[in-house]
Amino acid sequence: MTYLFAPLEGLTGYIYRNTHAAYFSPADEYFTPFLSPNQNRRFTSREKNDVLPEHNKGLHVVPQLLTNQAEHFLWAAGELATMGYDEVNLNLGCPSGTVVAKKKGSGFLTELEALDRFLDEVCAKVPCAVSVKTRLGRYSPDEFPALLSIFNRYPLKRLIIHPRVQTDFYRNHANLDAFAAALADSRHPVCFNGDLFTPADVDAFRARFPQVQSVMLGRGLLANPGLLGELRGGARMDKATLRSFHDELLGRYQQVLSVERPVLHKMKELWFYMHALFAGCDAYLKPLRKAAHLRDYETVVAQIFANCALDPAAGYRA
Repeated sequence: MTYLFAPLEGLTGYIYRNTHAAYFSPADEYFTPFLSPNQNRRFTSREKNDVLPEHNKGLHVVPQLLTNQAEHFLWAAGELATMGYDEVNLNLGCPSGTVVAKKKGSGFLTELEALDRFLDEVCAKVPCAVSVKTRLGRYSPDEFPALLSIFNRYPLKRLIIHPRVQTDFYRNHANLDAFAAALADSRHPVCFNGDLFTPADVDAFRARFPQVQSVMLGRGLLANPGLLGELRGGARMDKATLRSFHDELLGRYQQVLSVERPVLHKMKELWFYMHALFAGCDAYLKPLRKAAHLRDYETVVAQIFANCALDPAAGYRA
């Protein structure tokens, strides 16, 4: 089984990826939070830093692109290929309202003719492999057969399916029956993404879909960064390793970000997922969210590590 680390905007950038790989069993592939190429034909400083080869040494990284314009996709893919990347991923899954309103991400899934033209031009000209990460549709899983017929026409490296529709966001359950139908009809290797939070979840998925050779983990892996080690037969993560990982990550963010607020924002976002590992930590969550300075944040974190038992088996639950 191959394990891919899902892109989560604001959370899984190069600092997080490198720190994760240094402390835990690393992902086979890390997907970047999406880059948004446009008519300016240049990456933002944040985007460029995230894909610079020197910021991703020793990691297998796949850049993800969010656009509905073939020329913008091709420009970015060309730049990334020059940097040494051999694959780019098209984001057709982002459910954000602002993204969807621009007919990007999962908003592009309603534009069948435009999507077909997009893939036709991209696949004819792109200098590297292309994969697609998609939802089942905008409103209904019934939209997916028509989408899959488009995907099947083109030489995609793989199809990563998150079996929800855009209007689900991350509510409800991943639609495994719709995934099974897609798996049967896809001409491409299929990767599953959705609701795999614990080793038990992955075992149950593999029992139902033994033919699937790769899964993409996101929220469950953010909550338990040691999850891949368990999936590969290693021991469960211990509190000392998690604390060292946390402190190293915090230190790296402080080195790169010049003020407290963005550092606090990133660390608080991480705890939205990671708190699920600690039994009895609910009383600390409100002061953690309210912490206005790093010294206050670090005080609360020290209390969590000192007073709450670690339970990696619990895992994140939506």
